Amino acid sequence: METNSAPRKVKIGIIGGSGLDNPDILDNRREKHVDTPYGKPSDALILGDVAGVECVLLARHGRGHTVMPTNINFRANVHALKAEGCTHLVVTTACGSLREDIHPGDMVILDQFIDRTTKRAATFYDGNPGSPVGVCHLPMDTPFCPHIRKILINVCKELEIRHHESGTMVTIEGPRFSSRAESKMFRMWGGDVINMTTVPEVALAKEAGMCYAAVAMATDYDCWKEDPGHHVSVDAVLKVFKGNADKGIRIFKAAIPQIAQRDWTAVLEENRGLVTSSVIQPPSLISACMQDTGTNT
Repeated sequence: METNSAPRKVKIGIIGGSGLDNPDILDNRREKHVDTPYGKPSDALILGDVAGVECVLLARHGRGHTVMPTNINFRANVHALKAEGCTHLVVTTACGSLREDIHPGDMVILDQFIDRTTKRAATFYDGNPGSPVGVCHLPMDTPFCPHIRKILINVCKELEIRHHESGTMVTIEGPRFSSRAESKMFRMWGGDVINMTTVPEVALAKEAGMCYAAVAMATDYDCWKEDPGHHVSVDAVLKVFKGNADKGIRIFKAAIPQIAQRDWTAVLEENRGLVTSSVIQPPSLISACMQDTGTNT
């Protein structure tokens, strides 16, 4: 899609998952407390920069990890970052591995998801006062931005960080971990990793017209392995957090300047056009628009 407008300034939102919600990744930090039409986000926005690139960091669970997955206000989080001018979202998420070759400590650059959540608001177009008008039937064949994914993959190669160039994330409601039967079923479905937060965050970011990509950081093997020594537990997960967080910070510090160097004007315009074409307006509004433009029915 061609556009005559000047290149849009890139501003990158960072949503830090478990283990990567430390604002030290940013220089020139300052806090900003905001509210949104959907309520308050998980925590204050931390404004700053990475290598001179404007960024905004938000701790998904709050900086004290006080918000359980189901209670995360995903809409407020995404809306707040969008309202702050973020054009891109790069996020981390801790996850369990559903594959033998995805080891604890590996990074997975997600490209698909399977939604097993049941209690979460998954669209901004909910029909409530203050929400966008209409119903948004947004295509989700490509949930994660392929352009950012490519940058993240190349950075992992350059940094010699063990990674997987694609992966399907199964998102469960939580906060409990899976039963062994569920874990085995998710493997049969083609899931590669499992967490509690990718959905609806990825869908809301796409609905907001933002470029979104996620680095999933494996901490455990869930519970599908017969060896109980490999079963997921809070203690096992915490042991891997520090190393994963260090890798995530290294990846983001290298990737963010590369993201900012690219002209994203056409991509962002394409994102906006996809959302616009996916919204079905009420008949009364369509009729009014036709009358305003002199269109005959």
